[in-house]
Amino acid sequence: MNSSSENFSVRSIFKWILISLIIGILSGSVSAFFLVSLNWVTTFRENNFWLIGLLPLGGLFIGLMYHYYGKTAVKGNNLILEEYENPQKTIPLLMVPLVLIGTLITHLLGGSAGREGTAVQMSSSIADQFTTIFKLDNSERKTILILGISAGFASVFGTPLAGALFALEVLYFSKINLKSILTSFLVAYIAYYVVEFLHVQHTHYFIPTVPDISPLNLFWISIVGILFGLAAMLFSKSTHFWHRLFSKFIAYPPLRPFVGGAILAMSIYVIGTTKYIGLGVPTIVDAFQNANANYDFILKILFTGFTLGAGFKGGEVTPLFFIGATLGSALSVFIPLPIALLAGMGFVAVFSGATHTPIACTVMGMELFGLESGIYIAIACVLSYFFSGSMGIYGSQIVKGPKHVLYQKWRGSNLEDL
Repeated sequence: MNSSSENFSVRSIFKWILISLIIGILSGSVSAFFLVSLNWVTTFRENNFWLIGLLPLGGLFIGLMYHYYGKTAVKGNNLILEEYENPQKTIPLLMVPLVLIGTLITHLLGGSAGREGTAVQMSSSIADQFTTIFKLDNSERKTILILGISAGFASVFGTPLAGALFALEVLYFSKINLKSILTSFLVAYIAYYVVEFLHVQHTHYFIPTVPDISPLNLFWISIVGILFGLAAMLFSKSTHFWHRLFSKFIAYPPLRPFVGGAILAMSIYVIGTTKYIGLGVPTIVDAFQNANANYDFILKILFTGFTLGAGFKGGEVTPLFFIGATLGSALSVFIPLPIALLAGMGFVAVFSGATHTPIACTVMGMELFGLESGIYIAIACVLSYFFSGSMGIYGSQIVKGPKHVLYQKWRGSNLEDL
């Protein structure tokens, strides 16, 4: 039997439905537990400001934990991308407790981080165990890793369509086979409905007014789309800068989050607000209604880049939502478009630029904000994608597609300096 007929045999179809079902249920359950735990530690921290003083000790604990038990898991999402491109070893199941505990400590004690990285790493680690269980080859393992990313993203954000597309797009869409596409959507919806079944709530956002498309409005969208792309570039460069700086001057890895935690704790006490730490969801919600200060997005870039660069755990995506929404909100003072629309466009467009995933981010915007804003969101996401440079938040991501071709023509084959 040839590979094509094997891929669509009854046995193969049943196998992949079964795998998708198991991964979806497990990933959705773990994400639901994570979301509930994250909400609890965030509330507890906000009611006990003194906990921020323990951030250096929390950082030391995370550093020691990864140094002795997570030497490969410390790569996080980059490990998943590397294993997809060049399969070597199964992602260790130990990544699940490591990243879960590390992220909860980061948020409990006042680090600025997100949640997508944690959900994706837990889900991918769980999914990859089925490579051994079902004795899958390298090609099938790539599908498994796609399922892990899809289920984790969809369940933690409540956006199954975007989750499925993100998993495909972040791994370079044109190299994905039909089986991966179908199972990616299947597992995303399974994981999403598991979280819904467990009554774990996601944050809801609204864009009440969407103006008609006009040449003038298209002009303003183009301006803000470019600005969102530049903000995405700044965030990516900031995160990589702090990581290199800590690695250069502190040779012993566990000391990096200890020193970083001490600096973060002092900085938080000096500014006297917790606005720029944690997820920042209340600020994101407020950005859709009230104009933010023009420095809010800059401070979030600084705090998050420093937190993750020092070695604390969590994701980058929710901070990217914060950065985009607050930047869009601040621009409403100068740009004659509804504040909620600008915040919504920034919410997904900065994410698009930082991850090189304009399709997934456009779909995510329509899932979150409604189809009416789709054209505005699509234009902002595509422009941000093109103006965010070749460096993204995932160092191991291979940048291909139209952006890659454009920068090759513009700068030559070496894109690393951009």
